[in-house]
Amino acid sequence: MAKQYLCLCLVVVVFSATLASQAKAFTNPLEVSALQDLYRTLNNPPVLKGWRLDGGDPCEESWTGVSCSDSSIIHLKIQGLNLTGWIGDQLNNLHHLKHLDVSYNNIQGGIPYSLPPNATNINMAFNYLSQNIPHSLPIMKYLRHLNLSHNLLSGPIGNVFTGLQNLREMDLSHNNFTGDLPSSFGSLTNLTRLFLHNNNFTGSVTYLAELPLTDLNIQDNSFSGIIPKHFQTIPNLWIGGNRFHVGDNSPPWDFPLETVPIEQNISTPPTTQSSAVENYPPHKESGHKKKRLGHGGIAFMVGGGILVATCAALAIAISINRSRAQKHKMLENSNRSLCSLPVSTTARDYSTAPEESPPILTLRTPPIRSPRRIPPINHTRIEKTSRRKSFSKKCGILARTKIYTVAELQLATNSFIEGNLLGEGSLGSVYKAEFPDGQILAVKNINMVALSFNEEEQFMDVIWTASRLRHPNIVTLIGYCTEHGHHLLVYEYVRNLSLDDALHCETYKPLSWCLRLHIALGVARALDYLHSTFSPPVAHSNLKAANILLDEELTPRICDCGLAVLRPLTSNKVKIKASEIAIGDTGYIAHEHVQPGIDNTKSDIYAFGVLLLELLTGRKPVDNSRSREEQSLVKWASSRLHDSESLERMIDPGIKRTISPKALSRFADIVSLCVQPVKEFRPPMSEIVESLTSMLEKLSKAKSGTAAGNEEEERSFISSNTRFMGSPTLSYSSP
Repeated sequence: MAKQYLCLCLVVVVFSATLASQAKAFTNPLEVSALQDLYRTLNNPPVLKGWRLDGGDPCEESWTGVSCSDSSIIHLKIQGLNLTGWIGDQLNNLHHLKHLDVSYNNIQGGIPYSLPPNATNINMAFNYLSQNIPHSLPIMKYLRHLNLSHNLLSGPIGNVFTGLQNLREMDLSHNNFTGDLPSSFGSLTNLTRLFLHNNNFTGSVTYLAELPLTDLNIQDNSFSGIIPKHFQTIPNLWIGGNRFHVGDNSPPWDFPLETVPIEQNISTPPTTQSSAVENYPPHKESGHKKKRLGHGGIAFMVGGGILVATCAALAIAISINRSRAQKHKMLENSNRSLCSLPVSTTARDYSTAPEESPPILTLRTPPIRSPRRIPPINHTRIEKTSRRKSFSKKCGILARTKIYTVAELQLATNSFIEGNLLGEGSLGSVYKAEFPDGQILAVKNINMVALSFNEEEQFMDVIWTASRLRHPNIVTLIGYCTEHGHHLLVYEYVRNLSLDDALHCETYKPLSWCLRLHIALGVARALDYLHSTFSPPVAHSNLKAANILLDEELTPRICDCGLAVLRPLTSNKVKIKASEIAIGDTGYIAHEHVQPGIDNTKSDIYAFGVLLLELLTGRKPVDNSRSREEQSLVKWASSRLHDSESLERMIDPGIKRTISPKALSRFADIVSLCVQPVKEFRPPMSEIVESLTSMLEKLSKAKSGTAAGNEEEERSFISSNTRFMGSPTLSYSSP
């Protein structure tokens, strides 16, 4: 009997130690930082119990809406809490997050470019999100459910769905999307339920014709053309309120209900009080805490059992039985929970290939007997939606942009002393600013003439546009100041190294060919974001190597985005300086000489082509030190782009032996298209991005065997004569 008691004690000790180790699974520091950043951008809401700006442990302390597996956050559900502010930019640090739900709040701003890379369920419905779908969406290979309905998203959707073969359900309804459907819709080969109603889409629906859809709602848009015959096989279909051609010359449309007139068959389905992609009931915090406390409760109880074991074997047996019963109950509750997983599930299980898990977003089949018999419209809901759409988007965007005082900026820049001057551009001077909390930013001082009320409104429009730009290859606007007649813009600080310096300054060693391609692709992605994400599109209108900064990892960051329209409002002193600078910038200007504005995207593409020539040849766009026929880079190079021998002689000597003839020819083709004299012949930036991405992928495969050597070579980019301390750390192993 004593031996049995001893065995029981040993079992209890081992079991207690195991549970104690599980109970102290501290959260990954990067994930903690991501939640702290989100808490800050959501204006520190007190409803998020346990959350804090520094310190703390979300998994151990049961932060509101947070569920974990071991030390990794796997669910973040903070829906229906009336949260304000905007979504932070560090969600990509939540590497193990599977389900993100911020629906039914009052969150403003854009969808962040950086999203949890391994998420399967994203729900941001019923907020005030503006702008468009980020171009980073294709990296979310495991995404299965996406709900962005009932927001203020607008503009034409770019090709953001490429590679999302696991996407099954998507709701983009009740937004302000415009333009034709992108071709990447056709790549969603597993999509079964799609809701696009109540937008302003135009054009054909051909890309939807071959998808395995069981539910499709595209009503109340401006789609045109013929109705694909394949639509007849979709069980639940709503296509009313469009401009489809259903005349005698169109393909036959054989409805299963021959007695129902075609007008009724394509009329409008009822709008509902909820999105097409619905949620499970909101998670209750008490249940969540109960699960998290289960570990500690068991460990505590078993620990007590160990002490009692020294006194009575019967108490040990009872403690063991209770522990097992409670653990069994906890596992049952975990399996039922929508915000947690069984204790035995590890974080590794959630970061590999796509798996079958209980869906967080379920799609609701509309309550009608016949899929195409449509009841009358719910006008009350439409009026409610219309009132919501009237929300001031500018106020929402500017809410995330800080307003500084002149005193704050004078203190941070030491009264704009010359020693803090970073540079002078066509709009004014830029100063380094160090704030009392240690934060370092850059302040652009735009010297304006005395502005009228309408001109002040125009300046605020520019700030509104610039504050919406959130892209890893664009310098972010942090805040502004218009106090006492000043016009100051505050940006994040990117070290003072421009692409112009890196290419044309003898202080630096030549950039490698691989690094030049990465820089070109980063700039192309930023321009594609400007041109295709916003409606109307945003043109840079002053793209040049001097306006592209390189950060510590030599990642390109475009500055002055959206500011070119302010040139007519600057003072005479600034205009004189701008005219001096423009002498060297004429090589970037397209033939059509379009004035800065929203219709200038084709001129951006021309300037990008010139930039590609700079990267290839190492020459400046205009170089008066050369002979007359070689002073203009575009004129000199254009006739040589399709001659292999001349093309090889054009290459920058520093990279001449590192480019294959095939890669050189493909690069020349891209340049040739970008610098076409007729702007209509220039390709959209989305096509350029695809071409450069393909080039980098092939280069990466070809050089995979010598990756280590290449990295060492590129780490030595800065020569021993550099004015910077140390070499930057690079991370560009993938495009």
